[in-house]
Amino acid sequence: MSEMVKYFWTKATTDGTRIGLTTEGQDELGTIKFAKLPAVGDQIKKGDNLLNVEADKAVSDIPSPVTGKVTAVNPALADSFDVLNGSDTTAAWFVDVQED
Repeated sequence: MSEMVKYFWTKATTDGTRIGLTTEGQDELGTIKFAKLPAVGDQIKKGDNLLNVEADKAVSDIPSPVTGKVTAVNPALADSFDVLNGSDTTAAWFVDVQED
């Protein structure tokens, strides 16, 4: 699991933690074609599978760095996964989690 830590970043938000994809994660995975994300209201546990991504170089399960309830899913991911492949890592976020 420790090698996956380089795949994501976390940032404090007003009501919890935002989880996103790092540049290093983008480089390791290649172009992301699909991501299976949790839904708003889902409970997640630290270390459990947060999401599954399918990319050029790998299909990966990414563990959650936090425990809590999903309060938001990046709306840009509803139509395409381009933001996960771009150079703006602040736009390459998956979910917001309100920590327990």
